[in-house]
Amino acid sequence: MDKPAIQYVVEEAVSAGLDDVLMVTGRNKRPLEDHFDRNYELESALANKGDAERLAKVQESSDLATMHYVRQGDPKGLGHAVLCAAPHVGDEPFAVLLGDDLIDPRDPLLQRMIEVQEIYGGSVVALMEVAPEQIHLYGCAAVEATGDSDVVQVTGLVEKPEPAEAPSNYAIIGRYVLDPHIFAILRETRPGRGNEIQLTDALQQLAQSHASAAGAPGGPVHGVVFKGRRYDTGDRGDYLRAIVRLACEREDLGPDFRNWLKRYVAEEM
Repeated sequence: MDKPAIQYVVEEAVSAGLDDVLMVTGRNKRPLEDHFDRNYELESALANKGDAERLAKVQESSDLATMHYVRQGDPKGLGHAVLCAAPHVGDEPFAVLLGDDLIDPRDPLLQRMIEVQEIYGGSVVALMEVAPEQIHLYGCAAVEATGDSDVVQVTGLVEKPEPAEAPSNYAIIGRYVLDPHIFAILRETRPGRGNEIQLTDALQQLAQSHASAAGAPGGPVHGVVFKGRRYDTGDRGDYLRAIVRLACEREDLGPDFRNWLKRYVAEEM
């Protein structure tokens, strides 16, 4: 609609209390940087017109957070992209939000993951139950129950397994809260599936290290089981469904759009 997916992701981070954002980009991604920059010419024109409502919308993206950017150079996988952030992050726990996964703001997943990391230490991944025939599209977690109904301990991870080889139907979705020790592991992680440096492989090593020695650096790996609303804009069908669902829920667009959608379905389907 009138707001790019990446802005939803940044808004999610800010809502969880994270207002220092590093965006890992690549070639031809300059429009992402421009979107979060000031547009002085347009702002001045709107101010001169006295159009305060549109001026506020234009300024909204640039006022969200302190934005930083780093280029990934070579597309060597998610693990490599995370490693590009090491100089910026330093020795603090940090969150990773993938730009093609949108979480509905009414379902505060990231905030819960931060809480779990503060309680248990180590790293936290977001998990969703998927149909067994879909698990080959995701990283998959082997898990054990904890005292919290929505939290599991991750004992193993496999990147995009065949359904018969999957340890569960818990799929990793694009939200992580990571211990900075992950950087040391990623530096030693060899390319895996797709000849890419997989973040899943590094997390698997963390989980195994903790299982063999409880005090191992980096701590345990836990998962927050998410049952809320998620939109996958990396898939064409889900991208269309995300647009329709978000449009239906907008106060300014929703009523008219829902009425039109009902008529369209009744007449054309």
